[in-house]
Amino acid sequence: MMEFLSSSSYFGLALSVGAYILGSAVRRRWNYAILNPLLLAIVLIIMLLSFCGIPYRSYDRGAKYLSYFLTPAPVCLALPLYRQLHLLKKHAAAILCGISAGVAASAASILVMVRCLGLSHTVYVTLLPKSITTAIGMGVSAEAGGIVTITVISIVITGILGNIIAEPVTGLFRITDPVAKGLAIGTSAHAIGTVKALEMGEVGGGGRSGHGARRAVCRRTLLKWPRRSYPAVRPSSYCKKP
Repeated sequence: MMEFLSSSSYFGLALSVGAYILGSAVRRRWNYAILNPLLLAIVLIIMLLSFCGIPYRSYDRGAKYLSYFLTPAPVCLALPLYRQLHLLKKHAAAILCGISAGVAASAASILVMVRCLGLSHTVYVTLLPKSITTAIGMGVSAEAGGIVTITVISIVITGILGNIIAEPVTGLFRITDPVAKGLAIGTSAHAIGTVKALEMGEVGGGGRSGHGARRAVCRRTLLKWPRRSYPAVRPSSYCKKP
């Protein structure tokens, strides 16, 4: 049975989509930050391939179709970006300074790590695009002479880690401004981090806090609403025989 499935051209595609759907269901059931759907899908696929002895080439034969969506998928983020265009214009200087600081900090941290561990220049250019979305990071790594497969792994790990720790870190440092939240998460954890920022609210958490405030106001209004008392009606008065 497994030989038949692994020989199918769409086995990898179905396994990837099914593992992600299962990971999303687990995340909805137990809402813990560590239960990231993408992380759970990766773990499930690795365990299944290892346990059943399915070679990676058989899996990649069908899973490669998902890579075609890597380039157009980030374009979908243009819609919420367009909706917040007025905020981009209003905070243009802060956004440019924040992104520049994030890029400089990322490049400097990688350079320090490479120098401290005595790694080569190839490893440096391989890890340099770790905070860029996968489709662009692969091209940057290839142009600079890096190892593309390791670049993809570093990008995925960076995105998943940023998605997991984004909310605890912003809470720890008491970052409440929605623009600052979205800017910090998106700069450090690329598209996967942007998904987390959208979960926190379309402006990086402002939507959810606004919803909570509206709910609290409605609750207080209902509690203060004057209640009329009505006389008790005996059920027997409706059950009289003609």
